[in-house]
Amino acid sequence: MANVVELKVGLHCEECIKKILKTIKKFEDIEAYDVDTKLNKVTVTGNVTKEEVIKALQKIGKQASNWDQDSTTN
Repeated sequence: MANVVELKVGLHCEECIKKILKTIKKFEDIEAYDVDTKLNKVTVTGNVTKEEVIKALQKIGKQASNWDQDSTTN
């Protein structure tokens, strides 16, 4: 069964987004991924844990935190 990992990540520029996508694509068994620049949200669906994604993003210098409903601005 696929996990859906939703994280809040600072998406400051195109270069940041490229680095994040490159990192996410390295995971095996990824079914889908999405980077929402308006919400600063990264979503990864597949055989991956939240901890694995956070650790991978930290390796490229990106801080990632849990996504929750309080993170959205209405």
